[in-house]
Amino acid sequence: MLRDQDRVFTNLYGLHDWGLKGARSRGDWDNTKAILERGRDAIIEEVKNSGLRGRGGAGFGTGMKWSFMPKTEGVRPHYLVINADEGEPGTCKDREIMRFDPHKLVEGALIASFAVGAHAAYIYIRGEFIREAQNLQAAIDQAYDAGLIGDNACGSGFKFDCYVHRGAGAYICGEESALIESLEGKKGQPRLKPPFPAGVGLYGCPTTVNNVESIAVVPAIMRRSAGWFAGLGRPKNSGTKLFCISGHVNKPCNVEEEMGIPLKELLEKHAGGVRGGWDNLLAVIPGGCSVPALPKSICDTVLMDFDSLREVRSGLGTAAVIVMDKSTDICRAIARLSRFYKHESCGQCTPCREGTGWMWRLMEKLVRGESSFEEVELLEQVTRQVEGHTICALGDAAAWPIQGLIRNFRSEVDKKIAGSAQSAA
Repeated sequence: MLRDQDRVFTNLYGLHDWGLKGARSRGDWDNTKAILERGRDAIIEEVKNSGLRGRGGAGFGTGMKWSFMPKTEGVRPHYLVINADEGEPGTCKDREIMRFDPHKLVEGALIASFAVGAHAAYIYIRGEFIREAQNLQAAIDQAYDAGLIGDNACGSGFKFDCYVHRGAGAYICGEESALIESLEGKKGQPRLKPPFPAGVGLYGCPTTVNNVESIAVVPAIMRRSAGWFAGLGRPKNSGTKLFCISGHVNKPCNVEEEMGIPLKELLEKHAGGVRGGWDNLLAVIPGGCSVPALPKSICDTVLMDFDSLREVRSGLGTAAVIVMDKSTDICRAIARLSRFYKHESCGQCTPCREGTGWMWRLMEKLVRGESSFEEVELLEQVTRQVEGHTICALGDAAAWPIQGLIRNFRSEVDKKIAGSAQSAA
């Protein structure tokens, strides 16, 4: 269990002042100039050594991503883009950072921008996040007024500007290249890769795109050392992580914990356990609605980190833990997710545009008790034809929950089919 002194987000619940004075009392903006004076290469190396992996879902090494940026700034300026869209159902961690600890994000944006040679950072925030955007903008204004950012950020001689850009609630804009398209004023549709954003990103310039949580933990790593961060969690899955726990638990919550904490311990220590007791557990979606649900037999022992969950054919994703007890009609729950992905598909790729509708209609047919064993096999085939055949990962995200249902909860699917057969008889 994470010790209090190792927590990064010490105002996660908004119990203290979120403004500049409160942030400084918690250690933010403490001699940031000294961090910048260490130089670009030293900062990137420290973040690499910390083992920080992207907290937006993919889990790619943050320091490694920064190192892809050109070493020198040419005629094209560099940009940092921070993904604050947070549209994944079940996920509500970044909004708490922006609402109650926004200075961690602003300071992290300065350090990250310096490391990648960017003089401007754009924070692309979900349009529905009204209070979050207000607090974030207020924190940016406070930082400007205090000389912490601007023409001479923290007295370092480095020019840095930070902008908040509000999106319009499109889930697809959480994909980095669709986010860049939206920032440019275009329709939010993913780009073909290569080229990758580090070569051709915002306005055709070198760009790094990172998640809010990934950026907000950087100041703590720089102050407390890569060794401290790497010493938390497990090898290749280091550091702390914000977990969003919802569904059939006694105390739904957001909590910061070590990577690699057992799922059962996470739920029982922080969320008051499963409603009706652990034996009443049916399934857990461990990382937001795009990853396959796990049955109780796996939940008993699985660890909450990228590699452990990949080994059981699921994923940590955004660490949004959605708990379902035995009162849940899991086929109906997955059908509801299928409807979401059908609605949010941008329509650019044929497998996703057509496949998400197919999958949703077949799932609805299953829920109504009108399906057959052959149609379940067809549904599985459709998911395979969508998965891996689209420009971005939305096709995968639509396919994986259904694959998880068929793989891990086949008995529940068969009950639906058996029920429909009896009704017909």
